[in-house]
Amino acid sequence: MADELVHYEVRRGIATITLDSPHNRNALSAQLRAELTGHLKAAIADDAVRVVVLTHTGPVFCSGMDLKEAGGASASQQGVNEFPAILEQLWTSPKPVVARLAGPARAGGVGIVAACDIAVAVESATFAFSEVRIGVVPAVISVTVLPRLLPRAAHELFLTGETFDAGRAVAVGLINSTVAADELDAEVTRYTDMLALGAPNALAATKRMLQQERSSNLGEVFADMLELSARHFGGPEGQEGIAAFVQKRKPSWVPSED
Repeated sequence: MADELVHYEVRRGIATITLDSPHNRNALSAQLRAELTGHLKAAIADDAVRVVVLTHTGPVFCSGMDLKEAGGASASQQGVNEFPAILEQLWTSPKPVVARLAGPARAGGVGIVAACDIAVAVESATFAFSEVRIGVVPAVISVTVLPRLLPRAAHELFLTGETFDAGRAVAVGLINSTVAADELDAEVTRYTDMLALGAPNALAATKRMLQQERSSNLGEVFADMLELSARHFGGPEGQEGIAAFVQKRKPSWVPSED
């Protein structure tokens, strides 16, 4: 549809979700939120999808909540009330999600970047937690951002609202990689190609393992991890992966080159 703000395409197991609202810097308007939610749901439900790439048109990845819609609305009517569900979709997606940034991210846009498993940005991209400078709190995005950021950097950047570059974003743990603009697509493909080599259920289980809280009792942790490991070693994917290794072939889940 010509008037849609988020596009969806699946090719060779990669679902590409593209924010396409450059007139307002891909702000999280009601329409964009609804379409993004729907496309994420479709990607997660589609067994043919192995990896999700979240990208954008225009010079800005995402500028955060649509402030024009937010003006004059009461607390119960604010669009931010729908935002936790989007971040949770990204964070808990059983398919790895890669953020591709050809431009800046601000506020809620940075929360989206943090919710993705891997994030790649051009060297010219900038970031800012600008909420305090307009009198609001980066509360919702803190759920996905704080697990990524170094604690000292989180205090500095949340409290000052200072703009920082892609190099600093890598250094504090917000993004994985920064590259020249003409290398962005190759870097994203490098990650998606690697992710596609992983078994779907193993990837989903590994994401859950990385995100779960662990007991302070080391024995309990080892017992839980042993059960998880043994279950996957003995499961269909583990047995197929072992057989493929012995037979020097690709496992059945690796996408074809066609």
